[in-house]
Amino acid sequence: MQIETIAVHAGRKVDPATGAVAAPIYMTSTYERDPDGKWPRGYTYSREENPTREMLEGALAALEDGKEALAFGSGLAAVTSVVQAMEPGDHLIFPDDVYHGLRKVVNGVFAKAKLEVSFVDITDPGAVRAAVKPNTRLIWVETPSNPMLKICDLAAIAGIARKANAISVADGTFATPVLQRPMDFGIDMVMHSTTKFISGHSDVVGGVLITKHDNYAFERARNFQHYGGAIPSPFDCWLARRGIDTLPLRVRQSSANAMALALWLQAHPAVEQVHYPGLASHPGHELARRQMHDGFGGMLSFQIRGGKAEALAVTGRVRVFTRATSLGGTHSLIEHRASTEGPTSRTPQNLLRLSVGIENVQDLTADLDAALNAG
Repeated sequence: MQIETIAVHAGRKVDPATGAVAAPIYMTSTYERDPDGKWPRGYTYSREENPTREMLEGALAALEDGKEALAFGSGLAAVTSVVQAMEPGDHLIFPDDVYHGLRKVVNGVFAKAKLEVSFVDITDPGAVRAAVKPNTRLIWVETPSNPMLKICDLAAIAGIARKANAISVADGTFATPVLQRPMDFGIDMVMHSTTKFISGHSDVVGGVLITKHDNYAFERARNFQHYGGAIPSPFDCWLARRGIDTLPLRVRQSSANAMALALWLQAHPAVEQVHYPGLASHPGHELARRQMHDGFGGMLSFQIRGGKAEALAVTGRVRVFTRATSLGGTHSLIEHRASTEGPTSRTPQNLLRLSVGIENVQDLTADLDAALNAG
């Protein structure tokens, strides 16, 4: 079954009570027990199971061709579920260009957890291999990465993890399963911030962890979901599942717009460098061509000629793009990423990150052109 059909049908069923085609939202905290104390319908308490959440989890697992999915109240809750699955003394490997929120989880929330952590150039399999220790238990990848749009070799990383007896996890938020399915390359689990492209309308906060096979880290993540209470509300699950219906259409349009903008920005005299894997000049372009299909994603970053002041000035002059953090909505966003990440940011001060939406690309180009030329 093709992904467009999966996106519409996976996890859905006609309501048996009414015949309603649109799934109901099960806004319940608890479920009736029989006189003998049992729960014959399979539901006990909504922190542990809820029909609306199950609908979303079934769809997300199907999109990635995974065995099972766990929905969380945020992308960072999904990240936390994996990190907390590790034991004291375990060694974890993360990309040096990684979502800054993950750094805060590892270096802040789990600062006293006695975990060993290495941040390495994940685009260099040799560097990853060299970073592996006897106690390495997790290798985390982002491809494309946030915010530099770096590309890593998924099959190579998966092989390194298997040899080290470590779990491999890929953050698939930027690419989505429409463009790339990491588990097809041997990755054990995939994480998404469903806040972004999955839900697609900037009205939900959520996350998901999807596994290809049974493993201890996924089971511990399930405990974190069930007993740590890191669950999304039924309404958020319903909104995210509704967003999935149009996921392939939105992602392809965003990707086409981003490709056109990247080519245009590359030739603009006010632009120093464009980071987008669809460009032949991108160092990971050929690898991205092999791993991604139907486009290179709706995210791109570019560096203007100048510094922080000049970059912020550009964000102040846009009219179609919205100055906001986040990504993956139908509307286009622009962000001075280093300001968002704070004083410890490794992101260049002249870099702007774009989340390209589904508007007419001529309007997006004209908006950026006016903002760049006005300086």
